[in-house]
Amino acid sequence: MNDNDHKKLGKELDLFTFSDIVGKGLPLWTPKGSVIRRELERWVVDEEIKDGYQHVYTPDIAKLDLYKKSGHYPYYKDSMYAPIQIEDEEFMLRPMTCPHHFELYLSRPHSYKELPIRYAELAKLYRFEQSGELMGLQRVRSFCLADAHIIAKKDQAEFEINRVLDLIEKMATALGLKAGVNYSYRLSLGDRKEDKKYYKDDVAWDHAENILRQVLKKRKAKFVEMSGEAAFYGPKIDIQMKNVNGKEDTAFTVQYDFVFPKRFNLNYVNEKGENEQVIVIHRSSIGAIERVIAYLIEHYAGAFPVWLAPVQVAVLPISEKHLDYAKKIVDELKSADIRVELNDKNEPLNARVRDAEMQKVPYILVTGDKETQSQSVSVRSRGHKDTKVMALSEFTQAILNQVASRANN
Repeated sequence: MNDNDHKKLGKELDLFTFSDIVGKGLPLWTPKGSVIRRELERWVVDEEIKDGYQHVYTPDIAKLDLYKKSGHYPYYKDSMYAPIQIEDEEFMLRPMTCPHHFELYLSRPHSYKELPIRYAELAKLYRFEQSGELMGLQRVRSFCLADAHIIAKKDQAEFEINRVLDLIEKMATALGLKAGVNYSYRLSLGDRKEDKKYYKDDVAWDHAENILRQVLKKRKAKFVEMSGEAAFYGPKIDIQMKNVNGKEDTAFTVQYDFVFPKRFNLNYVNEKGENEQVIVIHRSSIGAIERVIAYLIEHYAGAFPVWLAPVQVAVLPISEKHLDYAKKIVDELKSADIRVELNDKNEPLNARVRDAEMQKVPYILVTGDKETQSQSVSVRSRGHKDTKVMALSEFTQAILNQVASRANN
């Protein structure tokens, strides 16, 4: 196993675990791993709201009728959990969010003046991946998707797809990922010969595939085209990433949908007062939280930037007589919402420094006589042997600035 494999680092850094009695492909997040997840989720919601999305909540379960209506049931039946029988009705753990968002849209009439409507959700989804396909956090059976559905007029499609790609590229850049280096674009097309796998409507497929192709060309994005990789309801732009072992997976995606508006009768009242059908763009800004964390663990080799680091600062008193000042530092950093850990174990200082280094903590503060007397901190940055003495307030502000800017180093 590669030293930077997320499964290896996840165990060493105590980020996540699995339990046979809980079930294969169902990750359990430790307190440290939960920090990374929580920071990503808060950031995603804030960025999407700033970008014009309305965040919503919908249930993790629904009647099987919903997935029959959408058409997902025959297409996805083999990768869905078996129906649950309750009071003469059949329910199912949801494998996708779109039908829920469509029913939300149908709860009242909509005017052309409201469009586009952008529903977003951090959606818990459940898919029965085959045992042989499961791999750490990259392929799981329970995952949280940063999902969204843009319900728009047909003439808004190109603009909205561009907006989505702008957001994806912005988010990827903030995570330290570069196009052509860390990820690549794939235009995933349907296969017209596969009537059972893809919705039959050649005119709609041609229109949708051409829009996505033109968007990528106008953006001067390098991309490959792959037949047979589309969703059954339309083509998509996939953002592909490779793990440290060279396996490629789809990380983020944008899909043009011309099928569900027909199946769900998704309409709006146009300028003439007539009902007109919408188009839907399915998209994920950072994909499944589990999968993107797997990539980030490997990308940073576990040495997360300060804003994502589970522990941002480790405070190490040289001896017991320096403990009171060390505790004061911890309290002040905590009051500034900085994630800090005190290591006052009965071990030599070098051993405690090494422990913080093994846990890839960004900053180590050592407190001794000099620091206690001057009420300062001796700062050692991750990857550096030298230390810098500074006022605690100065150090605190420097950390807060890094968190606010989401610096990648």
